[in-house]
Amino acid sequence: MAKKKNPSQKKYSKASQKEVEKEMHHYKEGKAHSGKALAPVESREQAIAIGLSKARKKGEKVPKKPTKARSTRARKTTATKSKSRTKKAASSRSKR
Repeated sequence: MAKKKNPSQKKYSKASQKEVEKEMHHYKEGKAHSGKALAPVESREQAIAIGLSKARKKGEKVPKKPTKARSTRARKTTATKSKSRTKKAASSRSKR
């Protein structure tokens, strides 16, 4: 029985796959570097990330970067901090 494709599965273009393949080839040869300081790439994951980044810069079809889900506690503390900042700013403006 054939396996059904999941429609919500991430899709990468052929060109972006080629870019990652090239970067992995550089990594295996020991020629992969990252950043302005040209630090050597030390892990496979880093090489893949560099390949995907290069593909994004070229405008290839690459799914968005995964974002870390912020905890509700972190959101609440950030919200209360921003509220207190706006109150302080408003009170300092009214004193002028």
